[in-house]
Amino acid sequence: MAAAKYIGAGLAAIGLTGAGIGIGSIFSSLISSTARNPALRGQLFTYAILGFALAEATGLFALMVSFLVLYS
Repeated sequence: MAAAKYIGAGLAAIGLTGAGIGIGSIFSSLISSTARNPALRGQLFTYAILGFALAEATGLFALMVSFLVLYS
């Protein structure tokens, strides 16, 4: 039973890689967009922070599920 918990927690933690990839994609797009049109820097940064928060929330939910599987 303990081995199944470890396997389940590890599988649930895979969602953290998606959050990391998403955050990297958001900020790479921000750098590219700012290089193309520097006048929109403030508006683009606002959207990037919003996207970062949503991607990070997804990662935190995956981490929370992983801990729930592991410690319940």
